[in-house]
Amino acid sequence: MTTVTTDYAANQQKITQLMRQLNQIVLDKPQVVKLALSGILAGGHLLLQDLPGMGKTTLAQGLAQLLGLSFSRVQFTNDMLPADILGMSIYDQSKLKFEFRPGPIFTQLLLADEINRSSPKTQSALLEAMEERQVTQNGQTYRLPQPFFVIATQNPLQQAGVYPLPESQLDRFLLCLSLGYPSPAAERELLKGQDRRELLKGLDAIFDTEAVLLAQQGVKQVYVADVVLDYIQRLVAKTRASQEYHGLSPRGVLSLQRAAQAHAYVSGHMEMTPEDVQAVFAAVTDHRLGQRFVPAHVTGGLMTKTIAQRILAEVPVVI
Repeated sequence: MTTVTTDYAANQQKITQLMRQLNQIVLDKPQVVKLALSGILAGGHLLLQDLPGMGKTTLAQGLAQLLGLSFSRVQFTNDMLPADILGMSIYDQSKLKFEFRPGPIFTQLLLADEINRSSPKTQSALLEAMEERQVTQNGQTYRLPQPFFVIATQNPLQQAGVYPLPESQLDRFLLCLSLGYPSPAAERELLKGQDRRELLKGLDAIFDTEAVLLAQQGVKQVYVADVVLDYIQRLVAKTRASQEYHGLSPRGVLSLQRAAQAHAYVSGHMEMTPEDVQAVFAAVTDHRLGQRFVPAHVTGGLMTKTIAQRILAEVPVVI
């Protein structure tokens, strides 16, 4: 507990400052901002799914700048090849040999914009990088910078020219988030205020690589009591008892614990609580349980409970 306390005390002010500044750029979405930061500090990848123009790219760019990480943005298209992301070997006549030219994935934070517009072959090229933090080309393995994150955005499946992400790739994303429409007050501020891209240019880094790595170590040391682990296992057992969807895998369970620890860390708690589990549960599990994003205009604005929300309502917290 001493290490956790010291670590958090050093980062508490930075975390508060980062969320405050990011909430001034991405208006009216404090919980999404908090979950996104939690996912990054947990060492996981983020999938942002929503209609175009909802602020997904703005959120990713704001996180990269405030965290002080190197950043690359790749616009995915249906004619993109894996080498366009990973890099390729090019023959150097002066040296009479092939040399590897790294692609845009060799960065600390990669924004894979509209990832589901690319073919399954190109989507799968990211799997090794996301899981192993490395790229293998022509029998050679190249380590990616540390820390390494992928923030991917995807458009609704109802739109033309998209390929559904397979379950194997969805499982690589720690959290799946949706911004949704802004409130009328936030939308008025957008209309009367400064362009978001101009505001992004004025952001200065609050963290640096060393501070991000330190925070990730602090997240791993957040205390988890047995009673909270019992609650997690009851939730997981509920996902596996249904014939409606496939249950959480062991990797999904570990992701749930890590995300909840990060949420506790960002919230200033040195011990994970059931409330932290509940806060991240839908973002960690819905995309793993087969929940597909459907925009509000398609459902006529009707709000229905997601799979995760139904499970949370059915499984009580027992202290």
